[in-house]
Amino acid sequence: MAAPVIETCHVACCANRTPNVVSWGRGGIIAFGTCTSVALYDPQERRVVAVLNGHTGRVNTVQWVHRDDCAPESHLVSGGSDNRLIVWECRNGKFVQVAECKGHTGPVCAVDAIYVEDSEILVASSASDSTVRLWLCNQAVGAQCLHTVSFGSSFVMDVSLALLPGSRVPILACGGDDAQVHLYVQSNGGQLHKAKSLQGHEDWIRGVAWASLDVSSVFAVSLETVLAGHEHWVYGVHWQPALYKGGELQQPLGLLSASMDKTMIIWAPEEGSGVWVEQVRVGEVGGNTLGFYGCQMSPDGSMIVAHAFHGALHLWCKEQDKEGQWRPGVVISGHFNAVQDLSWDPEGEFILSVGSDQTTRLFTPWRNQDTRQATWHEISRPQIHGYDMQCLATVGRFQFVSGADEKVLRVFQAPRNFVENFANISGTSREKLFASSDSANLPEGASTPALGLSNKAVFQGDLAPKNKEEEGQFSSVSDQYQESYFHPLIMTEPPPEDHLLQNTLWPEVQKLYGHGFEMFCLASDSARTVVASACKASKAEHAAVLLWSTASWRQLQTLPCHTLTVTQMAFSPDAQLLLAVSRDRTVSLWRRNPLTPNSPDPLFSLHAHTGKDTAIHSRIIWSCDWSPDSKYFVTSSRDKKVIVWAPHRLEESRDSVLPPEIKPCSSILDVGDSATAVAFCPFLCSNNSYLLAVGLECGRILLYKWSPVREPAGGHDWSSCGETDILQSHALTVKRLRWRPRPGRVGHENNRPGGQDGGEGEAEEKDSWVQLASASADHSVKIFNVNRRAL
Repeated sequence: MAAPVIETCHVACCANRTPNVVSWGRGGIIAFGTCTSVALYDPQERRVVAVLNGHTGRVNTVQWVHRDDCAPESHLVSGGSDNRLIVWECRNGKFVQVAECKGHTGPVCAVDAIYVEDSEILVASSASDSTVRLWLCNQAVGAQCLHTVSFGSSFVMDVSLALLPGSRVPILACGGDDAQVHLYVQSNGGQLHKAKSLQGHEDWIRGVAWASLDVSSVFAVSLETVLAGHEHWVYGVHWQPALYKGGELQQPLGLLSASMDKTMIIWAPEEGSGVWVEQVRVGEVGGNTLGFYGCQMSPDGSMIVAHAFHGALHLWCKEQDKEGQWRPGVVISGHFNAVQDLSWDPEGEFILSVGSDQTTRLFTPWRNQDTRQATWHEISRPQIHGYDMQCLATVGRFQFVSGADEKVLRVFQAPRNFVENFANISGTSREKLFASSDSANLPEGASTPALGLSNKAVFQGDLAPKNKEEEGQFSSVSDQYQESYFHPLIMTEPPPEDHLLQNTLWPEVQKLYGHGFEMFCLASDSARTVVASACKASKAEHAAVLLWSTASWRQLQTLPCHTLTVTQMAFSPDAQLLLAVSRDRTVSLWRRNPLTPNSPDPLFSLHAHTGKDTAIHSRIIWSCDWSPDSKYFVTSSRDKKVIVWAPHRLEESRDSVLPPEIKPCSSILDVGDSATAVAFCPFLCSNNSYLLAVGLECGRILLYKWSPVREPAGGHDWSSCGETDILQSHALTVKRLRWRPRPGRVGHENNRPGGQDGGEGEAEEKDSWVQLASASADHSVKIFNVNRRAL
C-alpha cells in the first residue's frame, strides 16, 4: 500500500462547555465533544486518536454504549445543538456513522444507551424541547423513536438507562429542574410507563447514574444516604465501572462527584459501618476559573478526569505505592473558542496560537522517558486577556507581538522560568537557549493585576520573602495586597491547567499605539527588524498598514493604499518586499528602500498594486503567502480561486518609465469552496515545483504542486497531490496555515549534545517529512506530517 501523503501528528482541542460531554470507555478511550466534533483521546498515549465530524451544531453530550462483559465498546452516541443524535460504530478500527436520530425540536443535552439485543441499541435522550425520547437503533432500519415523554414546562438535565438485574426490562431515570428523579419502565410495546418519582433534592438535579448490584425479582426504591461535602452545585456523578474478578462481574461501590467548587470527591462506604464517607478529594483551590462540569473514572479506577467551565480536562492518577494519594497527570488541552492565528518559532520547535477564547497558547513536543514517541502539549499560556485575540507575529526566538479586539498591540518576551522549563521538557540545551536571549535581565515570570490587562514582570527580588520585622509595616497600600500570584516551578513534564493559568504568563514589554480600530492582522520579516500591522477598516484612512521597528518599537511608517480592511500580510523570505491583500479585493506590494546614513531605519515604498480594473479576484481576498525563493506570491479568495503572481523584480523595474505591474503567472485554480488560507511550503519539491497548502471554509486542506510554465492558461501548471480525509479535516473554516520553517518533524530529530549531526537517520527524516500547522474556527490546532516522498 502506498504511504499516505498526510498524517495527523497532533490535535489540540478541549471539551465543550456542557455537563454531559465526556465519557470514558472500557477500552481506555475518553470521548468528548469539542465544538461540532467528537474527539477520541487516549490518555495512555496522550494524543487524540480520531476526530468524528458529523454534527452541524455544538456537541453537548457523548456516551459510550457499555457492553455487559466489560469488553471495549464498539458504539458511541453523541447529541448536539443541531437537535440530532448520531450513533457511531467502530469498523476495522475506524468510526463510521451508522444511525441518526431526528425528532427533537431543541438542542439535545443528555443521552444514555444500552444494548437490548446483540446489535440493537436502546437510546434515551433529553433535550431543551422539554421532552425525553426513547429510540431503538439497529442496522436493518436505522433509528426509530419508540416513545416521547413530555415534561411540559420542566427540563430534564440528565438521563440514565439500565436493565433491571436478572431481567431484560429497561429502566430509565430522569433528573431535572423539578428536584425529583422520575423512574420509567419500558413495557413490551416499547412505551415508557412511569413507576416512581423520588423526592429529596431541594434544587435542580444535574446528574443521575445507575449501578447494578444484585439479582432480584422484586424491586423497591429506598433512600440509601445523603452525601454532603461539596460547597457549590454538583454537576456530575459517576459510578466506578464494573469489572471482572475471578470470572465474576463485580460492581465496586465507589462514586465520583464533580462540583462547581473546583473539587472532585470519591465516596465509598466504610467497611465496618457501611456509612458512606469521603475517601479522596482532589481539585484546585484559588485561581481565576469556574469549577467542574462533569467527571469520569477510568475502567480500572486508577485515574479520574474532570472537565471544567473553560473546557480544560483535569486528570489525576492514583499513586501506586501510596494509599489514598493522587497526583495530577499530563492531559490534552486546547482553545475553547475559534483559533484565529498561529505561528512557528524561527527554529521550528514550538507553535504559538491565539484565539477568540482570549488566550495565547504555546505547544511543543515532550519526549517522556517512558515512551519512545514525542507527544505535543501546551506548556505555556503567555497571555490571558480581556479581549478576543485575533493575530500574532513572532519577532525572535522568545518574543512575539499579538493583536486583539482592541486598538493596542502588545509585545511579550519569555521569562527565565519559561526558558528553563522549555529546555527541560523539549530536551534542548539550556545554555544554547539562554545564549539566544539576554538572560541577565530576564524576569523570573509574570502576573496580571486583579483588574488589569497587562502582564507585569516578576523579578527575583519580588519573590524574596519579607523579613519578620517588616511584617505588619506596609510602606504603601499595594504592599498590603500582593498581586504576584506567580511562583517559579521547575517542570520536567507539561503543566496541569491550574499552573498554566497562574505560572506560565509572559511579561508584556511594550504597548504599540497607532491604530483607530480593532487589530486584524500582523506580519514580521525574516530579519526580525520590522513588524507590519493592520486593523479593521471601512474607510481608506483606517486601512493603512503601520510599520514598527523591533529595535526601538517606534512607529516607522504609515503605508496607505487600500480602502477596506487589510486581511493578511506577508514579507518575502528575502525581507525585501511586503505583500498586503484586502477586503477591497486588491493586492499591494511594498519595496524596502536602500539604507542610507540619513535613513538607518528600514522604510518601504509602494512598488505596485492591482486596481479595480486589474483585480482578478471578484470577492474578498482572505490569504496570501510567498514562495521560498521570493520569486512568486499566491493569493486565495472567497471566490474559490487561488492565483500565483510574479512581482516584477526591483532591477527590472528600476529603469522603466512605466510603473511596475503585478501579473498572474499561473492559471486560475478553482478549489470548489471559499479559500480562506494558503501557504507555500518553504522547501521545493524534487522537480523544482512548488508545494502549496490551501485551507477551505468547509474545513478541508488541499495540497497542490505548482510549476511555472510559459503558457499557464491550460491549467497544466497545477497538480493535486493530496487532501485531508473526513477524519483529518477541520469541522469549520480553516483560519490559518503555516509550514514549519525547517524540514523534518519536531521531536524526531536527535537532540544531540554540542549540536552533533544525527547522521543518515536525521538526513532521511529531513528529506522525507515536512510539517504543516493549521488553525480553525472549530477551536482546534492541528499539526500534519506531510510525506514529501509520497507526493
